Amino acid sequence: MQVYHLDLHELPLFRDVSAEEVDKFIAATGATIKRVGKGSRILDAYEENHNIGAIVEGEAIVLAEDRFGNESVSHNLERGAMLGSTSAIMPQVPYDMAIEALTDVLVLWIPYKALLTAGPKLGRTHGIVMKNLLEAFCRKNVLMMQKIKILSQKTLRERLILYLLYKEQRQGKGKVRVPGRVQLAKELECNRSALTREISAMHSEGMLYVGEDWMELDADKLAALG
Repeated sequence: MQVYHLDLHELPLFRDVSAEEVDKFIAATGATIKRVGKGSRILDAYEENHNIGAIVEGEAIVLAEDRFGNESVSHNLERGAMLGSTSAIMPQVPYDMAIEALTDVLVLWIPYKALLTAGPKLGRTHGIVMKNLLEAFCRKNVLMMQKIKILSQKTLRERLILYLLYKEQRQGKGKVRVPGRVQLAKELECNRSALTREISAMHSEGMLYVGEDWMELDADKLAALG
């Protein structure tokens, strides 16, 4: 697939790397871009994997699978998000996370072994990419800690408020994109009917503005909560 029109140099993985340097990186590592259709698995839990991926277009979701095969929603992945790193870097550790495409998705796949050995060919570019990769790992840890904090809240309202506040931080605005009610209930690990009632109550109280695929907290009402 031709990649010149995908603005790969704008991905967090290639921050401070020029478009020309990205082209050289892809050639040196043998990286490829593949399309995954909506609803298909990008990676299955426990699947053997030798590549580190970066989402170029689309949105996916991480699903945690327990020993009985039950799945729970972990977090969403959008353009620039990294995936497959754990299973590629530590194949000896069973990885119980699956990744499913919520939309049609384009993924840049970088062979991990090629990434390690490409330094002499790439010079400064290799060091920059490795730095950006380490920062991506840290961001992933932050998402997991945020998930834990959200689920530790005592009430569903508190969970939803904290969830939306974290969304504001990541999206850089008050009016944030949110998934459908079914998926949102899974992310908050609650009953969908209970979530719908809570959203309706918060909207009636003027605390929450709601659209088809967005929500926005009222800052003044939120501040009044103390």
